Amino acid sequence: MRRLLLIIIVSLSTVSMGCRSAPITGRKQLMTMPEQQELSLGDTTYREILSEHPASTDQAAIRMVNRVGQRLAAVADEPDFQWEFRVIASDDQNAFCLPGGKVGVYEGLLPLCHNEAELAVVIAHEVAHALARHGGERMSHENAVNVVGDFVKYFSKSREEATQKRIHQAYGVASKYGVVLPYSRTHESEADSIGLTLMAKAGYDPSVAPGFWERFANVAGPKPPEFFSTHPSDLKRAEQLREQLEEAMVLYDATPQKFGLGEPLQVARRFDAPATNPTNSGAANFGAAGFGPNEQSQPQRDPFNPRIRAAPTIIR
Repeated sequence: MRRLLLIIIVSLSTVSMGCRSAPITGRKQLMTMPEQQELSLGDTTYREILSEHPASTDQAAIRMVNRVGQRLAAVADEPDFQWEFRVIASDDQNAFCLPGGKVGVYEGLLPLCHNEAELAVVIAHEVAHALARHGGERMSHENAVNVVGDFVKYFSKSREEATQKRIHQAYGVASKYGVVLPYSRTHESEADSIGLTLMAKAGYDPSVAPGFWERFANVAGPKPPEFFSTHPSDLKRAEQLREQLEEAMVLYDATPQKFGLGEPLQVARRFDAPATNPTNSGAANFGAAGFGPNEQSQPQRDPFNPRIRAAPTIIR
């Protein structure tokens, strides 16, 4: 048993070894998925979403999302992305960015933002997931975990059935809480960081980002402890962003064209106080961009499909 547990620990540590560096942060990533396959999956998912959900007819919202999105795309340094920004007619409070630059913002998200700069916080975070290829990285992690799991099964097959069961359960717990969830939280924090840089370079005041998350800490419903979650806590995200503000403000100050807070979002409903949403959204899980399961569910096998990453009450 000790030998097998040692194999588990050593094998899982190999999942953390990187073969690619994330943009801006430079974090080493494990990436075994070809980028072309990732782009293909993203394009397929995007077409499925558009075929199932009507496009918004709110011309003011369409213009604003495209304006903010194009400014972020201009500083994203991804000339091979075919950028598209769509507003989707739905009350879902979510947004997503799929590999290749396909961005969707649901109408229900807009009342959660006070101005263009806060909308830029959302879209830049989603774009960051795509730039850092978090979807491909997550699939690479899951594949590695599965391969190691096969080795664990092979080396434990001579054990008694009850012992095999305990070993497999131990591996499942170790891989989930030692690899899958920590990397999901890393992706969210990294997307926050990259997004802060993008919005500063695009000319939006990055100082709004920490307050955005602090406000949402009071809006969202009960959440699991961070150790059991796919996301850092909202207050921790705000703290991390505030620590990065000085560097972001340097970038913002150097930007030749500044938009500050941009135009206000004229909406009837605000979320400055706790609110509830009785529906279980089928949209993208904001902040996971993409790439992370519902905190109440088991990890999903398709990190490119935003419909399986829904949070029931609030964007994440």
